[in-house]
Order: sequence, then structure tokens, then C-alpha cells
Amino acid sequence: MNDKSLQDLVKGRYGRKIAYADVETITPENVLEIVSENIGIFNFNRGITKYLWDYKKGDQPVLYRTKVERDDIINKVVENHAYEIVQFNVAQTYGEPIQYVSTQDSEEVNDSVDTFNDYMKRAFKHQRNVAQGEWKSATGTSFLAVQKTGNKDKPFRIVVPTPMNTFAVYSSYTGEHILSVQELKDTDGHQYYLCFSENMEFKIKNGKVIDHKPHGFGGIPIVEIPNNQDRLSDIEIVITLLDSINTMQSNRMDGVEQFVQAWIKFVNCEVDKEQFQEMKMLGALVVKSNNGSDNKADVDVMTNELDQTQCQVAKDDIWNNALSILAIPSKQGNTGGDTQGAVELRNGWDFSKNRAKLKDAYVIEAEEKLADVALNILRIEGQSLNITSNDFEVNIPHSPQDNMTVKANVFLLLVQAGIHPLIAIKTCGLWNDAEKVFLMSKPYLDAKYKTIDEMISEIPNSEEQIKKAEEIKNNLEKQDNEKQGKKTVTE
Repeated sequence: MNDKSLQDLVKGRYGRKIAYADVETITPENVLEIVSENIGIFNFNRGITKYLWDYKKGDQPVLYRTKVERDDIINKVVENHAYEIVQFNVAQTYGEPIQYVSTQDSEEVNDSVDTFNDYMKRAFKHQRNVAQGEWKSATGTSFLAVQKTGNKDKPFRIVVPTPMNTFAVYSSYTGEHILSVQELKDTDGHQYYLCFSENMEFKIKNGKVIDHKPHGFGGIPIVEIPNNQDRLSDIEIVITLLDSINTMQSNRMDGVEQFVQAWIKFVNCEVDKEQFQEMKMLGALVVKSNNGSDNKADVDVMTNELDQTQCQVAKDDIWNNALSILAIPSKQGNTGGDTQGAVELRNGWDFSKNRAKLKDAYVIEAEEKLADVALNILRIEGQSLNITSNDFEVNIPHSPQDNMTVKANVFLLLVQAGIHPLIAIKTCGLWNDAEKVFLMSKPYLDAKYKTIDEMISEIPNSEEQIKKAEEIKNNLEKQDNEKQGKKTVTE
């Protein structure tokens, strides 16, 4: 029950606390101490996490407001902008399925990556990403996990552990994720902790490590995806503004109701309760003056002018400030004369996309770790794809359909200017998997444009020029390798 403000709950500590351990490796000897030391942080985070999650669903402090004056008229209106904020941010990152895109010029690798994407699709990964994204945006962090199924058609499943029962521990020396912990209950309702390190699985119950064994996942099967470095929720950073909007709208509705139910003023007359009830039923009442014609009786309605213009202006200002802080675009429509790019720039879409991309690094890191675990499960099940996460990159298609005409024109201009089609495909941004598009399109590109052999045959001294180009390329690669070697030695 969110009957208090978030400020009262966090006590000035915004964002979620991070659990650390002064070790680099988890062992059966130190795991109990590490978990015990961080349970307090987990419980602190859990209370705030529940508050924010319930707030997103509509359980907000305005529902518990009280009034002293006219307490018979008390509206409790929730304008659930928190839900709107979360849904917008989830759509920015997870509106389209995250794809693994091959980075190798190899048909075998490309086919394996495609097959891996199919496995992820059968595991309903997109749906799980959406659910995880809601936790991330609403509460500041989230988790994804891979589990073995024993089913050859679906060797693994993707699940979404909630931050309500899951936390991650990081090494204070390296900053690396070294342990994931889940608070669970057995069939008898007894609480225990299930922990995963890089190679080991631990079970802690009643303050003891009752079981430990290699888990065979090839990595920690539960990964954390924070919303940002401080684990700040998208709701959290504007929650005071959202509370103000709720209060203002509730008071506004109180004003409307009080205007409708205005006080009635009786002058120089007396009206008993029965007469007043009759007046309300009939809508009219005949009254007599108390002292004859010298003091004429009068009945009037006591009202203040109902002007809500200023209230609406104030509400709009608060919400616009929230949108600015969150980098959520305005819903202002196109006037009809602007280009798409101009509209996007004016309404804040460009800024919003750039803000969303700041979170991509956290998503990509988690996705690569998750992929390594899933690939290892496939190897264990005898369905190895002979690829690792080094063979592909994680593609987050924020807005794959934006400015398609512009992107198509860029591609044509690059190809016509003599740029290699693969480079043109990667540059224009029309396709998520540039390598796959190039390989599939190569026969058509060769038919439409001159092949490299045809172009060479038409260029005087072409072989000599190619030789020189190769020498320049080799020299550049040699310099890069030398620089990399010096950098490694320095580090």
C-alpha cells in the first residue's frame, strides 16, 4: 500500500544499492558470508522496488489522501503517467525483437547465427525482453535467466526473475559480476537461497551451505540488466512531478463537485429540514419573510467562479517538465509542411533516440552473457552451432522503419559512387544484418553493377594500383598491431 511518498521511503537514497564483495572468486568457503553481508542491501532495495512496481500499476499516494475542510467531497484521481513512461521506454528498446547479427564473412557462421536466433524465438525471448524491460524501467534494474529444459526442440527457456527475489553481487576489486542470488521457497514453504557463480551452484538454508556443485552453464545463468549506472527508475526521477499532477487533478475534481454542490444561503427566512429536502426534490421552494415586508426573504446559491484554465496550464507545465527530464517526445502533430526529420527534431524524437542508445551498453553486455550460456546449453545437448558471442553482435533496432526513403537514397548514392555494396549496406542503416543482406543480394548486385573483375579489366595499370593498395592496407594493419601491442604492455 503506497500511502506514503517515495521520499519518505528512500530517505534521500535514490537509485538501487549495489551489492559488493571483497573477493574475485566465489567459493564454498566464502559464499555464505558474502550472501549474509548483502541481504540487508537486498531487503532495502526490495521495499523500494515493490513501491515503484505498484506505483506503475496505479497504487499511488493520492489514493490515500485526506481532507479537513469539506471532507465529504474528496476525489482521489490517478493520472497514471508512470505506466505511460514505462511503456514508452520499453517500446524504445524492445519494440522490435533484439537480433544477433553475424560479424563474419562466412555463410556457415551466418547460417549458425540465424539458427541461434530461431532458438531464441522458440524460447519466446522477445516476450521475456518486454517483461524484463518493464521491471528495468519501473524499478531501476531487471534480470534475465537461462534454464535447461531437457527438450531437444527447445533445449533452453528464458525466464524473468524479478528484482523482488533476485540480486547480483559484484567484485569490489574488478567490478565484475561474480554471483547471482535468488530467494526461493521449497515445497514445504521453507525459505532458501539459490546462488550461481561462474562455475558453481550453491544452496543456502538456515544459515548453512547445504549443497554445492558445478552447474555446467559456462557462465552465470542469471544476468542483471540495470536501467543505468545508478539503477535509477524512469518513474523515480520524476515521481514528485507525477504526485503533483495527481494532487492537482484531484483538487480540480473537488472544485467541480463543490461547485455543483454549492451552499445555499437563506436570508430573512427559516427553512426546516423537511422543507429543504422538498426543495432539493422539486428544485423550487416558497419561503416567507420573518418580519413582513420590511425584511424580504431571499434564497441564493453561494458559489465561486469556476475557472480551470490556470489549473490546466499548471498541469501542462508540470507534465512538460517531466517529458523534458525523461527525453520523451512531445505528442505535437505535424503541421503538414514539415519534413519528417524536422518534425522529429522539433518534437524531441531525435533526442529521445539518443537517450535510449545510452542504455544499449547495459543491454548488449547482458545479452552477450546470456547468449554464451544458451550456446553452451546447446553444446551440452549435442546441438552445437560452432559459434561464440565473438561471431555476432547484438542489434537493438530502436526505429528500423524511420526515414526509409532517405536511407534507400543513401544506399543508391554510395553504390553509384563506387563504394563497396557491403559498406553501403552497413552505412545506410536499412537492415539489421548487413552481412546476410549482402550475401543474399550479391548475385543481383553483380547482375546490376560491374563486378570487381570487370572493373579491374577496364582500369589502366589496375594490377599495379591494387598491389599498392594492398601494401598500404598491410602497413596500416601492421601499425595497428604494433600500437595494440604497446597498449597491452602499458596496461
